[in-house]
Amino acid sequence: MINDIKKSAEQKMQKSLEAFKTDLSKVRTGRAHTGILDHVMVDYYGSDVPISQVANVTLVDARTIGVQPWEKPMLAKIEKAIRDSDLGLNPASMGEIIRVPMPMLTEERRRDLIKVVRGEAEGARVAVRNIRRDANNEFKNLLKDKAITEDDERRGQDEIQKLTDKYTVEIDKALAAKEADLMAV
Repeated sequence: MINDIKKSAEQKMQKSLEAFKTDLSKVRTGRAHTGILDHVMVDYYGSDVPISQVANVTLVDARTIGVQPWEKPMLAKIEKAIRDSDLGLNPASMGEIIRVPMPMLTEERRRDLIKVVRGEAEGARVAVRNIRRDANNEFKNLLKDKAITEDDERRGQDEIQKLTDKYTVEIDKALAAKEADLMAV
């Protein structure tokens, strides 16, 4: 029973960490990477789909993303979707390929992005702590129902705390790496 609660809490904490890392990858640095366009949706015959399902997304160079649609009529739609996204990118069509240059980040914009990243990190930490709280409540309920002993409850809470500390450190490491990445010129 205790192991089930621990395993469930660890899986949830892992998912929180993965979600945080996914959110970090969406925060733009000065360098280009194809993951930036992952959440941009394009109208494809009446349904919204990610760009990666209607075009080949590649890196042209360190500061430029190339998007090559599989169907010619999609060129204008993809270009419009990138321009209308909240990424602040300005794509340009060049024949059958769309070039998406990454603008340079100003010092002020870098600081703003770091604030956003820190907010995301705090959200991830709160999620991990909420998982800890839920697991501890499960232990208390089991103790109340006399399904486990007080020693088992204490041991379980200690194990959950160790997991919480472990995942908090992982979140902090990912945050530090992203901050360093953002401040690199």
